Amino acid sequence: MTTVREVATPQGTARLHTDRSRHPVATLVLGHGAGGGVDARDLEALARALPREGITVVRVEQPWRVAGKRIAPAPRLLDEAFVAAVDQLRIRTPLVLGGRSAGARSAARTAHHLGASGYLGLSFPLHPPGRPARSRVEELLGVHVPRLVVQGERDAMGLPEEFPEQVQLTIVPEADHGLKVPARAEVTQEEALLVVTEATLEFVVREVVGNPGSR
Repeated sequence: MTTVREVATPQGTARLHTDRSRHPVATLVLGHGAGGGVDARDLEALARALPREGITVVRVEQPWRVAGKRIAPAPRLLDEAFVAAVDQLRIRTPLVLGGRSAGARSAARTAHHLGASGYLGLSFPLHPPGRPARSRVEELLGVHVPRLVVQGERDAMGLPEEFPEQVQLTIVPEADHGLKVPARAEVTQEEALLVVTEATLEFVVREVVGNPGSR
């Protein structure tokens, strides 16, 4: 069951959507993208699947989205609101910080400040569509805790082969930036989301919970 709590940030009211595990061993905090909210298919799939596996999932809804605006503010303001919202959580387990698209970038930039023990990037926007020269890889490489990127095979904002070798990558077959697969794909949408949840669970258990030296 999802509980929703409003919290104040310097950018306005944010919402924390929390799906708690009864016996948590880790907490996964996720930011959403610039073109959608906490109801994105991958974020919802993680919130449904992981609590029963011992991982509490918190989805942070940015103030611009709560206010009903259509356009996200500058990255600096996203980071400021994200940090303020996460700071109001009472987390007693290892923290895995992440998000999808713009939320993945914000989590990468703030992971050190928030004391994350692990990082999850969903559809990390390595560059704007069709502009690979404008790489954002330094944000990703600036994360110095165990990190996992889950990327669609057809993501126009970063194809799997464009990522450096040192980035741990899980590829979702035939998926686009929204991790949506075509109707005639060899995998169903449900199977594609299962790739996301299973890879995340394995990563958190192995690299974060099972590796206290990373904290």
